[in-house]
Amino acid sequence: MYEMTSLSKTARPAEVAVYYGEALARYGFGDQHPFGTDRLAAFWNGLESEGLIDDVIVTEPVTALRDDLEAFHTRSYVEYVIAMSKAGVGFLDSGDTPAFPGVYEAGCCVVGSVLDAVTRIMDDTYSRAFVPVAGLHHARRDRAGGFCVFNDCGVAIEHLRHNHDVQRIAYIDIDAHHGDGVFYEFEDDVDVFIGDIHEDGRFLYPGTGSADETGRGTAAGSKINIPLPPGAGDSEFLSEWGKIEERLEAVKPEFILLQCGADGLVGDPLTHLRFSDAGHSMVTRALRGVADRHCGGRILALGGGGYNHHNIARAWCAVVRELVRQR
Repeated sequence: MYEMTSLSKTARPAEVAVYYGEALARYGFGDQHPFGTDRLAAFWNGLESEGLIDDVIVTEPVTALRDDLEAFHTRSYVEYVIAMSKAGVGFLDSGDTPAFPGVYEAGCCVVGSVLDAVTRIMDDTYSRAFVPVAGLHHARRDRAGGFCVFNDCGVAIEHLRHNHDVQRIAYIDIDAHHGDGVFYEFEDDVDVFIGDIHEDGRFLYPGTGSADETGRGTAAGSKINIPLPPGAGDSEFLSEWGKIEERLEAVKPEFILLQCGADGLVGDPLTHLRFSDAGHSMVTRALRGVADRHCGGRILALGGGGYNHHNIARAWCAVVRELVRQR
């Protein structure tokens, strides 16, 4: 099981946790890379300036053990990341995700923090939680992709299944990029509902997530992909969201994972969408309602992408604001 890197604060029941610490900030690929180590500080500064810190339980990062990773990832892939982490050079994929000294340990911190949040939500220590450097939804079971080394979303789903006997899991993804590493690894799993709104893959990495991809085999119809054209804004986003919320009410999930990437906001250097943070507020508020009705309020939000620091602060603070809101 994962192990604590240091002791976290003890929270009262029905509290909202935000994971923050230097170890979590180490997941990043240098100042010249879009996914830099300064993204966490951008969020934290926003949290302070908006006065939200007093409303959350600040919880220190946690490190996953290898067995945790291998609940989702193949052993050979984990061994590959360990070797590349020791070498500290080259790429873990075709050129998006650099290796650096300690990349394995940094990835373990992301996964461990997410698993700690899952466990604390399930045992009612926290009601909801947010892990800002997380939501690495492009990594597959056997490979890295799109700045993502280990897929904490996939590990969390497997952990909920095998350690907490949770069957019906809802994974909601509003990152501008399609969450291919979650979608295809659970494409044939009828009990994992996926609702993914993203920029059309014909114009953006990873090139997947068309509307006709709805699940495979007995899981057909258990997934919703909503590709939006470049330049789409709040009106398009908000008008499409109802399809996901309606399905969620029928699914009655036992746990909700929200990947709330900030890269759909206008001004992101890597995407072409033009959202404001209104979508992040609305989705989190809607999911809070679904969670309160069906799964004891259990929501874990994961930061995902976002490469404009101002947008990171706005979008993620909007999510935290709704998580701490009681009604």
